[in-house]
Amino acid sequence: MTARKFLPILGLLVLGALVTASPAAAATKQPNILFIFSDDHAYQAISAYKDSRKLIETPGLDRIAKEGMLFQRCVVPNSICGPSRAVVLTGKYNHLNGFLNNSNSVFDGSQQTFPKLLQGAGYQTAIVGKWHLMSDPTGFDYWQILPGQGIYYNPPMNDNGKPVKHEGYVTDIITDLTLDWLKNRDKNKPFLMMCQHKAPHREWEPALRHLGHDGDRKYPEPETLFDDYENRGVAERDQDMTLEKTFTQRDAKFATPATLNPEQKAQWDAYYGPRNAEFEKSKPTGKDLVRWRYQRYMHDYLGCVKAVDEGVAKLLKYLDDEGLAENTIVVYSADQGFYLGEHGWFDKRWIFEESLRAPLMVRWPGVAKSGVENQNIVSNLDFAETFLEAAGVPVPADMQGKSLVPLLKGETPSDWRKSFYYHYYEFPVPHRVRPHYGVVTDQYKLVHFYAPDVDYWELFDRKADPQELKSFYGNPDYTKITEDLKVELTRLRTELKVPEKEEPWFYGGRKPGQGPRGQGQGQGKRKLQQAAEPSAPAK
Repeated sequence: MTARKFLPILGLLVLGALVTASPAAAATKQPNILFIFSDDHAYQAISAYKDSRKLIETPGLDRIAKEGMLFQRCVVPNSICGPSRAVVLTGKYNHLNGFLNNSNSVFDGSQQTFPKLLQGAGYQTAIVGKWHLMSDPTGFDYWQILPGQGIYYNPPMNDNGKPVKHEGYVTDIITDLTLDWLKNRDKNKPFLMMCQHKAPHREWEPALRHLGHDGDRKYPEPETLFDDYENRGVAERDQDMTLEKTFTQRDAKFATPATLNPEQKAQWDAYYGPRNAEFEKSKPTGKDLVRWRYQRYMHDYLGCVKAVDEGVAKLLKYLDDEGLAENTIVVYSADQGFYLGEHGWFDKRWIFEESLRAPLMVRWPGVAKSGVENQNIVSNLDFAETFLEAAGVPVPADMQGKSLVPLLKGETPSDWRKSFYYHYYEFPVPHRVRPHYGVVTDQYKLVHFYAPDVDYWELFDRKADPQELKSFYGNPDYTKITEDLKVELTRLRTELKVPEKEEPWFYGGRKPGQGPRGQGQGQGKRKLQQAAEPSAPAK
C-alpha cells in the first residue's frame, strides 16, 4: 500500500482511538474531591492557625495548609451543626434549605444538592461519618453514617440503610471506611468523598491511646476565661454554656461511657481514676474549679483532635501512594468555630469570632499555590459552588454563595463580598443563646438580638476591641458606621430573601419533626436515631 493511500486509513484509526478514549480523557480532567469535615473543630486547635496558646501540633492538617491555601476568614451563616451541613450541601441559607435548627428540622432530601449535580456529571459520590440531618442521605452512590450525634467508642452506624456495629474508636473507623471506599471505587470515574468526623464534638472523649497525650500539661488560659459580660446585653449574660455552670459530670469524665468494653474501661479507669481521686481530695472551688475544668477540657478536646489529625495524615498518604494527589482537591473544614474557654465558654452559636469563624484549608495542586494565606471573607456557603466549578458543572443560579476557584488561583474578583449575613435561630435549648442576626465585615459586626424576650442592637469593632468585650452601639462616634451597616444589613436580607416574619418552629418551638416541607415524615426516623445513642446534651 502506498503512503498516500495509507494516510486516510491512519487518520481514521487515530480519530477512532481519540473518540474511544474521550470519556476517560474527560474524566481525568475533572478533579477528584476529598472533603474532610469535622465537628466543632476550632481553628485555635490547628497549629497552622498559630493561636498564641500553642495548644496542639497538627502535622497532618498543617500539611494541607503548607501545600495549599489557608483561609483566615471563613465564616458560617449559622453556627450550629445540622444547619451548617445543610448549607454545605445546598449552597443556600437555612431559611431556603429548610434546616434552621437541631431541635425539629429534618433535611428535605429531594432538594437540589451539589453531590446530586456531580453525580449527574459522572462523579461517583460517597459520604462516611457524621450526617446529623435526620433523613437518609440522597445524591450518594454509597453512604455509611452515624445515627444522630454518634458515639465515640464502638459506634453503631447505618450502612446504606442497614444497621451495623463497629468495634473501636469512631474517628479511626470513619477514616478506615473512607480508605476502604477509595480503594474499591470505580477508578474510571472521578470521585467525591465526604469524610465527616464526629470529633471533637462534646463530650470530647479521646481515643484511648491519646489519654495522657499531653503529659498533664498546664495549658495557657485565654485572657477572657473569667469574662463578666459587662458592656454587653442580656443575651451574653443569660446563656448556659460556661465552664463555671454548664460543665457536667460527663464532660469532666466523672462518668464512664456506657459503650466501653471491659478492656477499654480498664484503660479509661487507669487514666482518669487517679486524677479524679486527686480532684476529690483537693475539692477546688470558685475560679480554681473553673481552671481545673478548663485543663480537663483542653486535654480531652485536643486528644480528640489528635485522632482527626492522624486520620488526615493517613488519607493524604493514600493519595500520594496511589498517584492521586495531583488530581485531587483536598478540603479540610469544620461545621463552625468553637470556644476553647474564651469568655468562659465552650460550644458555639454566636456571631462572635470564635464561633463564627471556621477553619478552612484547601490543597489543589497546579491551581492553588502552596503556603498561601487568604484574608477574604469566605464561607461554607461557597463550598458547593466551588466544587461544581472545579468539576466543570454549571452553578445553579439559586445558589447563594460564590465559587472560591478564583481565590484559589490567586485572583480576587472586583465584586468579591465585603460583608456577610449571619442568622442564628435555636432557643431556648440547649444553651439559651438568643436568636440573632447581623452583618459582618472585616472590622465590624452589627447584631440584632430579637427573640423571644429581647429586642436590642449591639455593635462590635474588632480593630478597637479584638476580643469583642464591648458594644459600641449608641456611641456617637459610631453613628455613621451604624447607619451604614443597617443599610447594608437591609440590602443583604433583601438579596438573600430572608423572610420578615418568622414562625415558632424556626426556634425549635414545636414537637420534633413538625416543620415546613413535610418534615413530619422524619419523626419516626429521628426517634430511631436517638434511640441508638446514649443520652447526651443536644448539639
